[in-house]
Amino acid sequence: MSECLSLCCANLDTIRHSSNRNRPLKNKILTENRGLWRIVICAIILNFQFSIHNSLQAQVAGGTSYAALDMPASARAAGVGFDFLSLYDDDLTLALGNPSLVSDRMAGRMAVGFMNIFAGANFGSVAYCHNFEHLGAFTFGLRFDNWGRFDGYDETDTPTGSFNAADYVFTVGWGRAIDEHVSIGVNFSPILSHYEHYSSFAFGIDLAATYMSLDKAFSTTLMGRNIGTQVTTFAGTSERLPFELSMVGSYKLHDAPFRLMFALTELQTWDLTYEDPLNPTTHTDPFTGEVSGPTPAARFADKLFRHLNVGIELNIKQSFFARLGYSYRQMVEMKAADAFNLSGFSVGFGIHAKKFDLAFSRNGYHLSQAANYINISFRL
Repeated sequence: MSECLSLCCANLDTIRHSSNRNRPLKNKILTENRGLWRIVICAIILNFQFSIHNSLQAQVAGGTSYAALDMPASARAAGVGFDFLSLYDDDLTLALGNPSLVSDRMAGRMAVGFMNIFAGANFGSVAYCHNFEHLGAFTFGLRFDNWGRFDGYDETDTPTGSFNAADYVFTVGWGRAIDEHVSIGVNFSPILSHYEHYSSFAFGIDLAATYMSLDKAFSTTLMGRNIGTQVTTFAGTSERLPFELSMVGSYKLHDAPFRLMFALTELQTWDLTYEDPLNPTTHTDPFTGEVSGPTPAARFADKLFRHLNVGIELNIKQSFFARLGYSYRQMVEMKAADAFNLSGFSVGFGIHAKKFDLAFSRNGYHLSQAANYINISFRL
């Protein structure tokens, strides 16, 4: 018994001395990261300040300009119906939407993308990542959104000729790992819009913080998107950017070939519902005057689930990926009254090869229309 106690005491002394030897190194690391932690805290506070400010003015639809900023930058993210993801696996297309994923391992990679939506509107993008010796890794991206060609008319219904409408979004992103769990990032995006003879210039900022478990099974990102303002207006009226405070997360089940994902969107505004005059949620009996409609519990659930998106990514031997996503809000807002459709559902697949990565997805917005996304990335 005494021998066991002596051995335990010896082990405790060894651990204590080892801890004392490592304490200066730990203190140095904490000191170096203290400034970065302050940045994270300030970023979170700034996000919530903007969320409160915007929620006081928010409208469900039509209250902001530059709607192209709401489009996903990655076909992989669009495959599960998300605007951005929190997956840390050197995917440059994900880093464009989530700057806290930017790392020097993406240096030298290039990505191009194309998106086809409705009525001849097409989006294209190109991005590159470069690592600077003393500054870290940066992403540089350009997205051009061509909304198509339109016929113009004046107030007397006289034709004035055809014109184009387009948005151009330039993005510079930077990210840095604070420690083995937390990383932060920021995107700075000047935006130029030109519709007929009207033009506007604005800039937006995305602030993001990501937490990743050591085994990379769980990850989550909190991001404030499109924080900014107009510099020049279209016709003298100042308009807001589509600010959004959102959180995404993912969990990879052990020994399972798939990853579960969730997104909590539009956290700055609780009530995302609106009353459609053609399809009202309440009905009044013409004889009794009694009003019927959803119960309070059903209304609460409706408001809650409009913030929630879910998705899954199937991984087959690290070379082929299948993706499926569902958005309740998109389903209830875009469903057809008298026909079944796949509004709210998104599907996609990806191929990981030695020299390139390919991703394709399709998002069913309506019975008659769907958006197609495609990205390819490679190392130069």
